[in-house]
Amino acid sequence: MPRITPRFDVQTVAAVAGITVIALSLLPPVVRSLRKAAGTLIADLAKVGKKVEDGKDLGSKVDGDPQYEYDVIIVGGGTAGCALASRISEDQNIRVLLLEAGKSGLTVPASRIPAAYGTIMRSEHCWDFWTEPQPNAGGKKRYWPRAKLLGGCSSINAMMYQLGSPSDFDEWAKIGGKGASAWRWSEFQKYFLKFEKFVPHKLYPNVETNKHGVSGKVEVGFFGHFTKIASTFITACEAVGIPRTHDFNTTAGPIGVTKIMTYIDSKGCRVSSESAYLTPEVLERPNLKVAISASATRILFDTSGPVTRAIGVEFARDGSGPRFRARAAKEVILSTGAVHTPQILKLSGVGPAKELSALGIPVVRDLPGVGEHLMDHPAVNIRFRCKDGEALNFLKPSNLKETSQALLALAQFKATGKGPLTTNIGEAVAFVKSNDPKLFPVETYGQIEDSMSGPEAPDLELFISPLAWTEHGLGTVPAGSLVTLTEYLLRPTSLGSITLRSNDPFDAPIIDPRYLTTQHDVDVLVRGVKLMLNIAQAEPLASLLVLDDDPALDHNTHKLNDNELADLVRERTETVYHPTSTARMAPLEDGGVVDTQLRVHGIPNLRIVDTSIYPKIVSGHTAAACIAAAELASDLVKAAVRS
Repeated sequence: MPRITPRFDVQTVAAVAGITVIALSLLPPVVRSLRKAAGTLIADLAKVGKKVEDGKDLGSKVDGDPQYEYDVIIVGGGTAGCALASRISEDQNIRVLLLEAGKSGLTVPASRIPAAYGTIMRSEHCWDFWTEPQPNAGGKKRYWPRAKLLGGCSSINAMMYQLGSPSDFDEWAKIGGKGASAWRWSEFQKYFLKFEKFVPHKLYPNVETNKHGVSGKVEVGFFGHFTKIASTFITACEAVGIPRTHDFNTTAGPIGVTKIMTYIDSKGCRVSSESAYLTPEVLERPNLKVAISASATRILFDTSGPVTRAIGVEFARDGSGPRFRARAAKEVILSTGAVHTPQILKLSGVGPAKELSALGIPVVRDLPGVGEHLMDHPAVNIRFRCKDGEALNFLKPSNLKETSQALLALAQFKATGKGPLTTNIGEAVAFVKSNDPKLFPVETYGQIEDSMSGPEAPDLELFISPLAWTEHGLGTVPAGSLVTLTEYLLRPTSLGSITLRSNDPFDAPIIDPRYLTTQHDVDVLVRGVKLMLNIAQAEPLASLLVLDDDPALDHNTHKLNDNELADLVRERTETVYHPTSTARMAPLEDGGVVDTQLRVHGIPNLRIVDTSIYPKIVSGHTAAACIAAAELASDLVKAAVRS
């Protein structure tokens, strides 16, 4: 059977580009006003920093010109960074500079239209990272994209709104040690409620609105396309023993199956951290400057006193352009994510002394935990052919007919803000426990190590997508109507690292997640594959699938034994873009990098606020906890600057 490359053949790229360009002009007026506001962003770095003269080695010297001095400099305008800039600058007496390596996500059509986000990968708006070869996962390098846009990965993710499990945050407080009570679910929950603006939906009346925030910055709800395939997935999950739930985001925990809440608004557009927090009104604040195309090259320190202090940031447009410096009178906040945060720390002299010295980087603070304890959610996909008309394969048009279907979907999007272009790809989701005796009877499956954070926490997430792909779109799949079932391992026990490749800040770091190092991770993923196969064979989903013996599909995968399934897992494991924990909140003696107030150990005015601070990865999606952490951190920073 002939195959196509789903997104990246010339015809497909041309069709998607044409559709998204048309769509940009048709986006709702409120979105166009946001795009206009993006024009107030600062692209001329000389307006926010002092240019470093060519050939001059200034060490950590920062020019004293008040034009380039701020109270707080935030490095990274991602999921947390946009929230930090907005909240901290609410105090008009605090001067804030936000530095972002990319541009505005509001000007990128593929970021605004929910179904189009996959086309951002391998574009100028994405860091196209690759891991080291993974000896326990097929021996291959794995693609690891990270967003290069304001809003960070909230501008390119699958818009799945889920908090994790309440016991995850109780575990954070335990790992964090003394003073970590603010991170317990009972306390930290208020920051989820603070940012949340839950919009009820008439088709989902059983969600208790009083358990959600309704006046926050981030609009969430049940908006987004919902295919028949996704609906039958939910019923098939119930048939195999997964209970239906109405809401993953309450104190009861996420166990069960339902349509996922989304970061999609009532107009059918993506809600990113940028669109939610950097509104036109916020960008007009005189005490806030937001610079784009500004990559931090290092943090600058004063080491002359009894306590090392961060005093500024050096940054540049790219590796060949001039460098600039800005002074931070009070605090520097590093908010560049689980890959770039440890990289920038190390380039600045904060990290394992042995690694830094080997690259000729002067050691400012020997912190062995920087870059260690990398965690990610490994994912495995299985694919099936379905009846014509049930999938959304025309969203990756490869011929004239599919392009016509896509244009009809575009017209629907324009007229109603609904339809296939508002799919978030993972429409229906199930959270389960790999030791649930109803799903995995001990007499059949045996015992398995429990890595979950609590009795109501899952360690597997399953979802269905109304189309198919391999290797993030780099691979090929059979032509026609296909669906994908995906599992995430939510509680991996394999740990990786981020290390420097060189002392060049524009040289990608060494990313080594060390997938499937432990047998536990393989065993849980094998259970997940078996469960997905059972769901595919359950009604009413089974009646929508069409038997196909193509070896690229999984209609015969249920015939494999456990060893063969383990081989399948090792071959197919990929990232789902959730790296965390490379600058984790924990005591110094336990390998921690930040304390419970997110201050770097030994450098009290340098904080980290992004997913790198997670003591352990959450049992679900990482964005919501990142935003909540930014809300908490904003309160801490404002109090510290005022004191």
